[in-house]
Formats: sequence, C-alpha cells, structure tokens
Amino acid sequence: MGDKVSAIEAMQKAGVPTVPGSNGSLTDDNNRTMAIARDIGYPVIIKAAGGGGGRGMRVVHDEEDLISSVALTKSEAGAAFNNDTVYLEKFLQNPRHVEFQVLADGQGNAIHLGDRDCSLQRRHQKVIEEAPAPGIPEEKRQEVAGACTRACIELGYKGAGTFEFLYEDGEFYFIEMNTRVQVEHPVTEMISGLDIVKEQLRIASGLPLSVRQEDIELNGHAFECRINAEDPKTFMPSPGKVVQFHAPGGNGVRVDSHLYNGYSVPPYYDSLIAKIISYGPDRETALTRMKNALDETVIEGIKTNIPLHQDLVTDPHFKEGCVSIHYLEKKLAD
Repeated sequence: MGDKVSAIEAMQKAGVPTVPGSNGSLTDDNNRTMAIARDIGYPVIIKAAGGGGGRGMRVVHDEEDLISSVALTKSEAGAAFNNDTVYLEKFLQNPRHVEFQVLADGQGNAIHLGDRDCSLQRRHQKVIEEAPAPGIPEEKRQEVAGACTRACIELGYKGAGTFEFLYEDGEFYFIEMNTRVQVEHPVTEMISGLDIVKEQLRIASGLPLSVRQEDIELNGHAFECRINAEDPKTFMPSPGKVVQFHAPGGNGVRVDSHLYNGYSVPPYYDSLIAKIISYGPDRETALTRMKNALDETVIEGIKTNIPLHQDLVTDPHFKEGCVSIHYLEKKLAD
C-alpha cells in the first residue's frame, strides 16, 4: 500500500471510489498517455508512485506540456525516491483533503479513529490539520470509514495507516494510503483518547488490537498547527540558535517539540520544529484555544511561521470551515 499505483488498484478492487486516472503507471507510449489525458480531461496531475510529503507532483493544464511534464516528473521521482514510476489523475478544481485514521493488527481486526481535514496546504504540504473534518454528512463519513477498515482486513494490513481522500461535491475519491504514523496524528488522539503510537508498538510486537470499534468514542474537536523554522512571508528556511523558547500551556493545549533554549536548528532537514495542538468540546472552542496558544508561544533567535498561523486561525473563511486545498495558496497570492 506504500506504492500509490498499487494502492489505488487495491482500493478499486475493494470497492472504494478513486479519482479518475490512468488506472496504473504510465508507459513510454506517449500516444497512450495523451489519449488517457484527453479522455479524463484537463487539467490533470502527474504523481510519483513512490512520492510523499507533498513532493513528486506536477499539474498540467494543456496537452502541449504533457509529455515534457511526465518526463520531468519521472526524472525527479527517480532522483528523489529511487522509483521513477508515475501515474496520472484528473486534477479536481476545489477539493478538500480528508483522511481516515486506521489501525489493523494483521489478525483480522481493524478499526478506524474517524477523519481529519488537512486542506490548509502550501505546495501540497499540510500547514494546519483538524479532527473531525467539518461539514461532512455522518452517513457518508461512516460509509467511507467502514470501507477503509474492510479494505485493511481484505489486504491483511498491519499497523497504523491513513487513507487519504479528496472530497468534492459530497463525494470521496481515494488518492493514496500513508502506511505510517503521520505528523498530524495528535488531533486524532485528542478526540479519540487513544495513543496511536502505543497501539502501533503493540501491533508490531504481535499483540492484537486492545480495543474494538464499538469501544471508540470520538468527542470534541482538535487542531494542529505545524510550526516551521522559516520566514513567514518568503518561506525561506531559518536555521540558527534558539535563544528563547516558551511553550504554551493551559487546558486543552498540547505541544510536541524537541526545542529548548540554546538549541541549534540545523539547515539540513525538514523545517518542522514544533506542533501545537488544541482541543475543545467544539470547533469554536478548540480554535479559540489555538489562537491563545499561538499568542503565548515564544521562539526567539530564528524566524518561524507563527505569524502565518495567527493570521489563519482568525481568517473568516477558515473559521467557517470547509476550505479547499487551494485556499491557502490563493490567499497568499492576494
């Protein structure tokens, strides 16, 4: 399931809806590739089968750019992921990114822990996540969650995992599965009360799941802001020494971070330096607590994207919920 092409094929067999696409990897037959794109309709998106973290994707709006874009994506995928396999999908215009957290023990047991909305993204990389996803009919939510757990059992999946979907016009379209614990797992832990990492370790040691689906109760709402060492306007990396660090606290606030006074942020790795998580009985309370937590946070000596988060949590459209994956980039461009 870690290979996107194989995952899509497996989910189609399991009856889970997928984005219209090439139904497999693209070959060197340029005429076939162009025919697939014409049949789907532009714009299309080329994706690396082994990609991840928002990398290995390219949107194509016109046929004249298709073949060169495929070649460039294949080259980048081979260099970045040691796998130059690519495939093609319809590029949806205004979808949301909604994903379902699952746990499966490989012994015939699988559960879901609800969903997350990760639509606030920049360059396909998540910025703010929340659970549960707002504005989704409960019947549709349960239908897709059930399909995910059934797929885990049919595939013999073992461990923690996330089924990622695009959600548009009331319909879900599977795009990929992350076969690991994700950065945003704390929001699911907050609303479910289950320690996902602990459960994964139990599974890895050969133990069955410690809970059943009927034991899971999802309550309240949670947000996560990814704090990066970067300029909040240009997004250039900001390595250096942290001369002052104060983590926020209070009811419903959690901070996952390795920072301390005197820590040196290196220039070599991902810029993520902290995750601020807020929880409340409802979305409005959780968002208010996040605003207060961001205002309380102090990180001096380097630049961070906290000002961006402070702007986003007070943004009227985000406060209403249900923004698309393109919203943040359009906002930044204005």
